[in-house]
Amino acid sequence: MICIVGNLPVLKVGHHHVVGYDTEWIDEALSRAAIASNRHDFPFIDDIRDGVMHYLEHRCPLRVLPLEDLYERMRVMLRKIGCDAIANNLVPLAPPITVSLVKSAREAGNGFELVFFCLLTEEINLLRECGAESIRFCDIKESASIMRGGKTTTKACQQLCSEIVAFLEGFKQDAQLKQRKITLSVDL
Repeated sequence: MICIVGNLPVLKVGHHHVVGYDTEWIDEALSRAAIASNRHDFPFIDDIRDGVMHYLEHRCPLRVLPLEDLYERMRVMLRKIGCDAIANNLVPLAPPITVSLVKSAREAGNGFELVFFCLLTEEINLLRECGAESIRFCDIKESASIMRGGKTTTKACQQLCSEIVAFLEGFKQDAQLKQRKITLSVDL
């Protein structure tokens, strides 16, 4: 069963579902599109955001809405009100996403850390391509335990946790050099 918070549909970003999101990311996406269109004085961001939220809460027939579809609807809405330049410069931006590493750890299996790190890299790159800029990773200890084949936390598990955190920190630094910057955070 999917829990819908405030009657908002679940947003699908890559392979992940986001529930209970706020609206800051919509404001930011619209602001960036306005700046890219040389419209630094665009006063309708709040009105457009409110329209988007009204659609999501009251008119969206879907319980799971792909983020790309939402942005396509936003572009149509912007074109209808005569903001073609902003619609053309609107780049999808996802709400903050939380990713559990347990699935990747189970896919990789016991003793296959290299596969895990490859899966993790693919996941981050997919989320970035889908518009994610703020990603929080959780269940690192449980993931390390799965890959080490034990049910208790051992020294080897703690070492793997440290390697995962270091990998994510390194990925974050490399990502700062790319066009779309991302923020990665870790919850052990």
